[in-house]
Amino acid sequence: MQRIRIFISSVQSEFEQEREMLNKYISSDALLGKFFDTFIFEEVPATEKSPQGVYLKEVEACDIYLGLFGYKYGYEDAEGISPTEREYDLATSLHKTRLVFIKEIDDNERHPKEKALIKKAEREIVRKSFADLESLRTAVYASLVRYLEEKEYIRRQPFDAAFDTRATLNDLDEDKMRRFIRLARDKRGFALPLGTEPEVLLKHLSMMDEDGRIANSAILLFGKTPQRYFVTSEVKCAQFYGNEVVKPLPSYQIYKGDVFEMIDQATAFVMSRIDNWTGTRSEGDTAVVPTKTELPYDAVKEAIVNAVCHRDYSSNASVQVMLFRNRLEVWNPGQLPYGLTVQKLLEPHKSIPTNPLIAEPMYLAGYIEKLGTGTEDILQKCTDSGLKAPEFYQEEDFKVVIWRHTDEQNPTNTPDKHRASTVQVPHKHRTSTAQVRELIKVLNVNQLSVKEIMDTLALSHRGNFLNNYLNPAITSGYIELLYPDTPRSPKQKYRLTEKGKALLASLDVS
Repeated sequence: MQRIRIFISSVQSEFEQEREMLNKYISSDALLGKFFDTFIFEEVPATEKSPQGVYLKEVEACDIYLGLFGYKYGYEDAEGISPTEREYDLATSLHKTRLVFIKEIDDNERHPKEKALIKKAEREIVRKSFADLESLRTAVYASLVRYLEEKEYIRRQPFDAAFDTRATLNDLDEDKMRRFIRLARDKRGFALPLGTEPEVLLKHLSMMDEDGRIANSAILLFGKTPQRYFVTSEVKCAQFYGNEVVKPLPSYQIYKGDVFEMIDQATAFVMSRIDNWTGTRSEGDTAVVPTKTELPYDAVKEAIVNAVCHRDYSSNASVQVMLFRNRLEVWNPGQLPYGLTVQKLLEPHKSIPTNPLIAEPMYLAGYIEKLGTGTEDILQKCTDSGLKAPEFYQEEDFKVVIWRHTDEQNPTNTPDKHRASTVQVPHKHRTSTAQVRELIKVLNVNQLSVKEIMDTLALSHRGNFLNNYLNPAITSGYIELLYPDTPRSPKQKYRLTEKGKALLASLDVS
């Protein structure tokens, strides 16, 4: 079998330890070592040839470009371009698989051109962030395993097609299956008749094998209590007074049940908490009363359907629907398939559902209008309603942002004004004063672990906590590690610095 070549790129004066670790780790790992070879700067012997020429030749020869981006931009040539950016651009032009990992730091500390390079990468590919060697190793391992799966070097059955439980027909609800058949016949002309036996329906949908085993998808779609088998199959919905994650919350709900129920409940949560406009009866027609909703119903539902349908059900995280004053955010744990980027989502693209056995019934029941057009539909519905174009992000999770009409941009607060929002989602590295203050109030005179802090703040998403609370507070000098020499110690806790205590004294903590 031909070896897969990885070119590891970064500014030479930065990430020396990380490059060495990845080089040794990939070659020695029991799985990765069977498939991959790596190239790093340190392996180039003394030569009269231009180092940059050697590196670009290696980019041409590689299968995967792996970039580490951080503080520095590096040496600039006569055109003001660094070797790292030259390597990235060449990998792009040659259609190489590109994996980019970005050091978690305050964005203001990065070189301006490094920030621009990161922005370029964000527009074109999926990138991930890392805080230390451990998180980098984990992220690289997950990305390379996904590469092997996508290229079919190794095979793994989709989660929804697997038989991970001992569930039987008694765990499924026949009424739910009958309702599905009725919907599917009405929406898509489904072939099976209303009186179809459960076994026949499940085998038709590839959700039962010849031995009578029940696939995970059948439990998620038709189970009496799906959470008995899949605890994190739920949708957490939260409404916030402002534009940031700050308590108190005017409303918070966790919805469980089958995927149809969760989608319906989460959609209703959003639509019942946004502005709705009712006009007057049209002249000569006393039966018709025109109505408009602040956010298009179809776009909201499509975003939630996509999150529930395409999420990674093996993850311990849940789908999150967060309604802010200026936007709606829908998060789901999962990654885009290789070859599919956020930019490509906005254009016609092939359908690559993460959970194909869930996606097909969702389409048959009318929850999805056409496979592979979800993001395009969200974009079209929002722009047709006069809203700012929605935004899509792929980081640790996949996120959809749908912008609302706000009082500042729309003084009358009625959807028929159709003024686009110009408020931006805060950058993940930007310090959020309100969130940092909440963290400081919790710490007070205490020394607490990450779990203890998150439990006190009622937060469940670790990535959100690290990016918006803990890391900004450390970077700003308000809190410090109890054991700074062993940052990943299982006994690690956090406490206020003198600067943090001074800020606490100025806050109302009653």
